Amino acid sequence: METTGQVVNPAQQQVLEQLGSRDRPPFRTELRIDLRHELEKAFQPMLATVDPAQPLFVSKRTIGLVHSCEQHYVSDAALDFSWTIPTARGRVAHKAIELLIGHRGHPTPLDLIDAAMARLETDRSQIGDFLLGLDEGERAELIGTANDLVTTFLETFPPLQRQWRPVAEASVRAEFGDGLIQLYGKVDLQLGYARGVEAGKVTIDLKTGRSHHSHVDDLRFYALLDTLKSGTPPRLLVSYYLDAGTPHTEAVTEELLWTAARRTAEAVAKICELQAPSVTPSRTPSASCTFCPINDECGPGREFMADRQRG
Repeated sequence: METTGQVVNPAQQQVLEQLGSRDRPPFRTELRIDLRHELEKAFQPMLATVDPAQPLFVSKRTIGLVHSCEQHYVSDAALDFSWTIPTARGRVAHKAIELLIGHRGHPTPLDLIDAAMARLETDRSQIGDFLLGLDEGERAELIGTANDLVTTFLETFPPLQRQWRPVAEASVRAEFGDGLIQLYGKVDLQLGYARGVEAGKVTIDLKTGRSHHSHVDDLRFYALLDTLKSGTPPRLLVSYYLDAGTPHTEAVTEELLWTAARRTAEAVAKICELQAPSVTPSRTPSASCTFCPINDECGPGREFMADRQRG
C-alpha cells in the first residue's frame, strides 16, 4: 500500500507500515473445497432441525453471543432490535466512510455525515424511521458523536487510493443445505486484491470502544466467508479502533481458517440445539452481561457485575 504524492502524518504513516506489504502468501487451490466439505459434513445433522420456511441466518454477532452465553443469545433473539443514539453513531460513521470512497474533491467530516444521514433517512429499515423521529437536540448529539469518529478516521487512516481497490460494506455469504443454513456478514472496508492463489486483500472491521478478544473472532469469520466465496483468503485482518485511531492486525493462515470453521460449526450446533423447547440455556457470566436484556433478573450475571463494581 502506497500513497500517490499525498503527504501523510505520522499516524497515517504508521497505519501504512502496518497494513502495507509486498508479501503475497500463497494458499492451496483445494482450501476452499476442503473448508466447505468440512462445514457441510458438520451441518448435515443440523439441517433436519431447521424449518424450511425459516432458514437459519448466522452472523458474527449470533456466533459471538451463543459462544459467550447461551441465555444471552436466547434472550437477545427474542427481542426486536431498536436503534439508539450510541448504536446509530457507528452506523452513521460507517456510512460516511463508505461515501468517502466515491466522493470527489475533499469533503469535510460533516459533509460526509450530512450525506450519510440523508441516505440513511430514506432507508426502509428501522434506522430510517429512527433518524426521522429525532428531535433537534438528539440529531445534533448524533451528528456530533459521529463527527468525532469520522474525523479520527480521516486524521489517522491514510487517504484511500483507487489503486488499493477499496470496497466498503462488502457482502459475504455462504449457503448450505439448499439455503437452510446461511452464513453472512458485511465487511466494513476491504483494500487490495488477490492474484490467483496469492493473498493480497486486507479486511478491516471499524470498531468503536475498547478492544475485545471477540473482535479477532469476528474477523476470522469474515476471512472464512471470503475464502468460501473467492477461494483465496485475505492476507491480513485488521480491527481499526476509531476512538483511538489504531489498528490491531493478524496475518491469515490456513490454521486460522480451520479454527474459524470449527468455531462456526460449534455455534450453529448450539443454535440448533437451543431451538428445542426442552433445552435449558446455560448461563456464563462475562463482560457482555452489561448488555444482556435480562441482566437484572439473572443471578450469575448480577453477582458477576457486583463483583466487577467491588473490584
